[in-house]
Amino acid sequence: MRTRAIGKRQVGVIGLGAMPMSVAGHMPDEDQSIRTILAALDAGVTLVDTADAYTPSHTDVGHNERLVARALSLWGGDTGSVLVATKGGHTRTPEGWGRDGSLDYLRKACDRSLKALGVDSIGLYQHHRPDRNVPYEETMGALKELHDAGKIQMAGISNANPEQIRLARAILGDRLVSVQNEYSPRFRSSEPEIDLCEELGLAFLPWSPLGGIGRTGETTERNTVFTEIAAARGVSPYQVCLAWELARSPVVIPIPGASRPESILDSVRAADLELTAEELARLNG
Repeated sequence: MRTRAIGKRQVGVIGLGAMPMSVAGHMPDEDQSIRTILAALDAGVTLVDTADAYTPSHTDVGHNERLVARALSLWGGDTGSVLVATKGGHTRTPEGWGRDGSLDYLRKACDRSLKALGVDSIGLYQHHRPDRNVPYEETMGALKELHDAGKIQMAGISNANPEQIRLARAILGDRLVSVQNEYSPRFRSSEPEIDLCEELGLAFLPWSPLGGIGRTGETTERNTVFTEIAAARGVSPYQVCLAWELARSPVVIPIPGASRPESILDSVRAADLELTAEELARLNG
């Protein structure tokens, strides 16, 4: 698979979002999840995205990270070529999802993720979502501390606006390598962040690039041009969607979620799909 840069690392242009394997009501059995991750790795995927908060319940924080770690332990390939990206800053409690961007919490969250992943240093550690009750400067300072302590190799931010991206870059410098925001045919509001990432040399990792869990069908229902081009090319609309995102900027690396081997293998084929200028004009219209 052709590659793109995240910091000084090169990863395949299509990554794997592991979240669907740990979402209550949608998650498959563990054997299917492992087969899905292994299929992705065998197909050339070298970026796997997870988070401590991806868990079916608050009693099993780190579920998705442990699943990814187990799959990697069973893979016969070079695990050193795989960049595992995880996130901290979202909390899971009996009341639901929360946020904690404090220095103390992120220290604890990072240590917990290190244990769940079974590593001494996390390849890419991303702050999950801004906490309105904690100054963003403090949160970015926490990432800087974790990096300088050797607990993380690269830092990223998620769900950040342009102002926050610039602030993070000012504090973290070259430690900051990526931004992970929502982006898909149904959600195009992150265009300014993509442009800024290209300006700053940061990777942009679209989450829910196919519309999100339970919404992938909207790619075809609301955007019939994707279906039309897919039919003409003899490929799936999802491949057209990912190829369109790849064409948006050389810093874009989609991380489609999957819970079946067939799903990620279909997504991987988008790496070889080159859309024409005419097709892109129709998709952008």
